[in-house]
Amino acid sequence: MSSEKKCVTTVDPKQASRRKFLKGMAAGAAAATVPTKVLAQGGGFFTYGSWDEYFQKQFREMSPDEVQATLKRLEEKYTRQFGKKVTVKGTPALENVKFGYALDLNRCVGCRRCVYACTKENNQSRENPQIHYIKVLQFKDGVMEFEQSDRYYAPEQVPEAGQYYMPVQCQHCEKAPCVKACPVRATWHEEDGIVVMDYNWCIGCRYCMAACPYEGRNFNWADPTLPADEMNPETHYLGNRPRMRGVVEKCHFCIQRTREGKYPSCVEICPVGARKFGNLLDPDSEIRYVLENKRVFRLKEDLLTEPNFFYFFG
Repeated sequence: MSSEKKCVTTVDPKQASRRKFLKGMAAGAAAATVPTKVLAQGGGFFTYGSWDEYFQKQFREMSPDEVQATLKRLEEKYTRQFGKKVTVKGTPALENVKFGYALDLNRCVGCRRCVYACTKENNQSRENPQIHYIKVLQFKDGVMEFEQSDRYYAPEQVPEAGQYYMPVQCQHCEKAPCVKACPVRATWHEEDGIVVMDYNWCIGCRYCMAACPYEGRNFNWADPTLPADEMNPETHYLGNRPRMRGVVEKCHFCIQRTREGKYPSCVEICPVGARKFGNLLDPDSEIRYVLENKRVFRLKEDLLTEPNFFYFFG
């Protein structure tokens, strides 16, 4: 499938009406000067360089030319901001690919290397706020009640005797409650199984966070802290590009890597090989082997969200 076909979609009437209303309000209330700062949801400020950026279309609405112009503008903006060459890709979903993830709970040792590899790869805020897409829960053997787990365990060495570990992140559900809850359709399910976010379209209402039964989403309450020397310059519009205050973010299966044929950073860093990732449509893939030969389960299956994230005891 070509990138042109991927980017052109039918404009949703609600989105068109929202944009028309905002443009009408701005035209009636302001002169022709370009705003350098716009009040954001929650009382912070977003910085915009032009009216085009403020009234930017949702990514799925953009024509191929608009996509390229947007990516170029963001590359220039981030390059100035971080003092290094930053690329922003818009790589579409690959043909005949549907990503799936499996995690071997027998192997996981709770070292949290996946957490910090994810933070580094995906340009998450380092502190105030500190944001992690992956939360590793510690359970006592024989227990799987989330209320009895400990996500703040801190022993000198892991694994601890009598304990096991369950990393939890966005489950990339086929019937994602977060997608249904978003009032402006800033989040959606892509053809390759990834649930993505358009940060520029997010209004920060946090309905998606309330709807997610897996605590898979994070809100930026403050301006993200990301030192320039720690910033990963290889980014994707729907993935690890720098976010702003007042928006929700989440795991996106390292879209900047996986759509280029690479593994997610958490899979590569795992020292015990507990994480499996691949194409669910490929009968020869490792993920298919796990599903066909191991006893797998999905979290909260009774909610009928149909996650593309599986757990098993290898």
